[in-house]
Amino acid sequence: MHLDVCGGCNAKIGAGDLTKILKKLPIHKRDDILAGFEGNEDGAIIQVSDDLAVVTSVDFFPPMVEDAYAFGRIAAANALSDLYAMGAEPVSAMNIVAFPEEEDMDILDAILQGGAEVCEEAGATLTGGHSIHDPKIKYGLSVIGKLKLSEVLRNNTPEVGDALYLTKPLGVSLLMSGYQVDEVSEEDYQRAVDSMCRLNKGAYEVLRKYDVHALTDVTGFGLLGHLCEMAEGTSAVVLSDQLNILPGAKEAAEGFLFTAGGQRNRKAYGDKIAFEIDDFALEEVLYDPQTSGGLLISVAAKDGAKMAEEMKAAGIDVACIGEMIEPGDKAIYVR
Repeated sequence: MHLDVCGGCNAKIGAGDLTKILKKLPIHKRDDILAGFEGNEDGAIIQVSDDLAVVTSVDFFPPMVEDAYAFGRIAAANALSDLYAMGAEPVSAMNIVAFPEEEDMDILDAILQGGAEVCEEAGATLTGGHSIHDPKIKYGLSVIGKLKLSEVLRNNTPEVGDALYLTKPLGVSLLMSGYQVDEVSEEDYQRAVDSMCRLNKGAYEVLRKYDVHALTDVTGFGLLGHLCEMAEGTSAVVLSDQLNILPGAKEAAEGFLFTAGGQRNRKAYGDKIAFEIDDFALEEVLYDPQTSGGLLISVAAKDGAKMAEEMKAAGIDVACIGEMIEPGDKAIYVR
């Protein structure tokens, strides 16, 4: 049961194009909506009592792997990550399915089985969903989580001096694209698939114990795009020699196996970034869209090493990738 590969977060509409459209939409403002898309947050925060809020989000896309079961797992982990990225505990999920009328239903069975197992792992109840016939397969989840208002984590509230940590290695779209043209090994491809299938639950459970100031997940806009959104009131330094990169990803970029999403990210965010290194392939890795990527954490420097130690003990591929500094001419300096 092989899927046509064409998607993941590499299929996202470019940030620049999307922002122009969203700015023109008429939005009714409610007092109980504490966060919406205006802040490029990972989900919406809805206050339901003096101390409780729910978080809602939705994510779906076409397949980025050939295996239907793995695709279901990846899409579900990617959608649930939006809740973890705001500090919320997943509560429920609903399937979103587009499936060709003439296609083998065993493929849909495998996709939904993979998604359901990830929801179970997250402790979220699968409560239903919606499906339509469509020429191209697409799958994802609409998700709801809950959290205390005192524990909300935003994507744009870092503090100068914070350490930056990323909980998954980079390079999945480069590897997916390279694999399709037989330029990436089976071993390197499978490492990327395994990374995308992995929930961010473990990292979320650890980081809640520490003084985290800002949090997001790295998905379609790449590390640099999501870090640009985080670096509000500060600038960020990314230390190139500390990055955790999947084997084969940089080599794919060196072979000019670029992704369309990476080029859209370069166009949208390039003028906000200063590269103080001469390494075009590494730039491509940093712009590379990540499907079901890691959590990007801006944490008090005093807590960073201890947090990372606890994550590594739990089997999480966490790396300290830089720090937040006083605001400069650029949002990000890559050194």
